[in-house]
Amino acid sequence: MKGRPPAKTGGAGSRGGKPAGKAPSGKGPSGSRPSDRKPGDRKTGAPSGRGKPAGPRKDGKPAFKPKAPAAAKSAAAKPVVAAPAKPAKPNPAKGVSLDVRQYRVQADDDGIRLDRWFQRHLPDVGFNLVSRWSRTGQLRVDGARAAPGDRIAEGQMIRVPPAEAKPEAAERPKRVRVIDLTPDEIAYVQEMVIHRDEQAIVINKPPGLATQGGTKTDEHVDKLLDGLLFDAESRPKLVHRLDKDTSGALLLARSSRSAAHFAKAFSSRTARKVYWALVIGVPSINDGMIELPLAKQPGTGGEKMHVDEEEGLPARTRYRVIERAGNRAAWVELQPYTGRTHQLRVHLAAIGFPIVGDGKYGGKDAFLSGTISRKMHLHARRIRVDHPDGGRVDVMADLPTHFANSLQELGFDLKLGDMPLDDEIDRTPTREDEKKFARQHAKQVRKERKGERRSRGSTKKG
Repeated sequence: MKGRPPAKTGGAGSRGGKPAGKAPSGKGPSGSRPSDRKPGDRKTGAPSGRGKPAGPRKDGKPAFKPKAPAAAKSAAAKPVVAAPAKPAKPNPAKGVSLDVRQYRVQADDDGIRLDRWFQRHLPDVGFNLVSRWSRTGQLRVDGARAAPGDRIAEGQMIRVPPAEAKPEAAERPKRVRVIDLTPDEIAYVQEMVIHRDEQAIVINKPPGLATQGGTKTDEHVDKLLDGLLFDAESRPKLVHRLDKDTSGALLLARSSRSAAHFAKAFSSRTARKVYWALVIGVPSINDGMIELPLAKQPGTGGEKMHVDEEEGLPARTRYRVIERAGNRAAWVELQPYTGRTHQLRVHLAAIGFPIVGDGKYGGKDAFLSGTISRKMHLHARRIRVDHPDGGRVDVMADLPTHFANSLQELGFDLKLGDMPLDDEIDRTPTREDEKKFARQHAKQVRKERKGERRSRGSTKKG
């Protein structure tokens, strides 16, 4: 075994450049026992002795090869056949859509904000959804992440994920509304109904029942509205109000759409309301207009109004005398052209004819002696407003018992009460009107000719 070259560093030899593989009694490393191995042999990659003999070959190369891993052997034994590539399963992050849409920015949209672009071209996509797409990186302009407030330029490409599908109506859990009313309360409010359709309900509110709750006011119409659901999913909505002691027609909207429609009608003064009132004394003018600005009276906490020429808001009320009881009282019709708080009551008291039973504004002079009730005699007789589905809601409410009894006690004829509104009066001229107009026209022509003759005479004298 003399003349054997030294083992290569890092190969099968030992550390420190000493010859490796020198075995006693002519035995090679393959015959060595585990106890014969040096402690450093395993760390320097020494063979375990289970392979080929580690003796040197005549050409000077190591007599063994490192054992290949099992996986490499199998790969060398069998050729690898590439399997057809399977499409990768999508694994998007939460809220990320895979299918996208591409939109090219046109010249008309150059320079506008991205959220404004959505309002113009994809109005069904709300701002909250656009913001979420931006946060999750789905919203991009020319491949770069974009924010709703970014400005866009002509020619840029907007990447928009598809809008999320809305759940089917059947999938949405229906909210069960709990009606916290007794059967008697439900029957009570349903007896008030004098008109009902798919969009509107009109009730005849009794006197003494507030429209809405407040301090020390537990019983009111708003509390009872759950009793007027009928076949609708949501409770009716108040669109105007009546004072607690005022009775009569009160309109309710059965949907958000009709509520917006009616609210606009009241604010634009296209809705017409007609009130009946019994007043102390008799106005000298049968058909007049009261125009007095109103404001909250200081020191009353806003509970009382008064006429304020300097700081008050404009208020207009038309009145027409229906019938009179001597000089004692009068039955009048009122049409508010504005909607100020307590407008009718303040206006009538201001001109000296307070409503019977209105001690708040008329004081002790607002009451009639005898059998006339001391309750308020103000009643919303009629309401007329355009219907959101076409046509009109035009309803009249019957008088409460105390008001009807007072009119009967004073000898008034109920048939005279419903006077036509101005736009309901037939303005077509009759034959008599035409004759009257012809006579007035002929008279005017004669005056003009007489004036011409006088002017010619004065010119000749000059």
